Amino acid sequence: MEPKAIVIGGYGINADAELAEAFRLAGAKVERLHVAELVAEPARLSGARIIAFPGGFSYGDHLGSGQVLALLCRRTLRPALERFMSDGGLVLGVCNGFQALVRMGILPNRDGSWGREASLIQNASGRFVDGWFPLAFEDGSRCLWTKGCPGRLLPVRHGEGRFVAEGRVLDALEAEGLVAARYAGEGPNGSERGIAGICDPSGRAFGLMPHPEAFLVRENHPARRRASRDEPGLDLFENGVRAARAST
Repeated sequence: MEPKAIVIGGYGINADAELAEAFRLAGAKVERLHVAELVAEPARLSGARIIAFPGGFSYGDHLGSGQVLALLCRRTLRPALERFMSDGGLVLGVCNGFQALVRMGILPNRDGSWGREASLIQNASGRFVDGWFPLAFEDGSRCLWTKGCPGRLLPVRHGEGRFVAEGRVLDALEAEGLVAARYAGEGPNGSERGIAGICDPSGRAFGLMPHPEAFLVRENHPARRRASRDEPGLDLFENGVRAARAST
């Protein structure tokens, strides 16, 4: 059975085609849906098992990266998204999508209140970063998307990717297994504790700043002309599709 994955697009989102292809290759039935269509008809979520928020510059990031998208979804889609997740649905946010999920309150959502506990702010360098960086996935994380995934190089492209939170929140994320991915070595943005991605307590909602959908075949790798042990990012999507299939 092919679980259905909705990939959100529109209004400055620009990585929806790559994200849709990743889910297609992982075995999902994909629907690319403009955010305005979902806002107008939230019931369209009911037939899906995955909703994915891609990278880009939603609404131009005029009020901060992912801010307008987060406010729109929180105001118009929260009941539908809460039902979707309570029924076992999975959520993924990549880069701008991760920023939106954090500002929406879906991540980390430790107490289920959709309160904002963290943020993604301007890179410590003050510059937009576009390059490939080593990533490690946490073995003890609750995240269903990253189970068994080895570390690898992944591309990053963002200006506001520095993960920050109060010390007590960072401690709780560590203790509760909600840190899913870290930059290995010196990261691109100065994130606290090297955090590159987190999940919610269910492990079904996951967000990260690097772009696994931009490394689906070995020819995408910057060392493609030399031997590389880095695995493409498809296994994260296969994990998500497998979990979605098991939840139906």
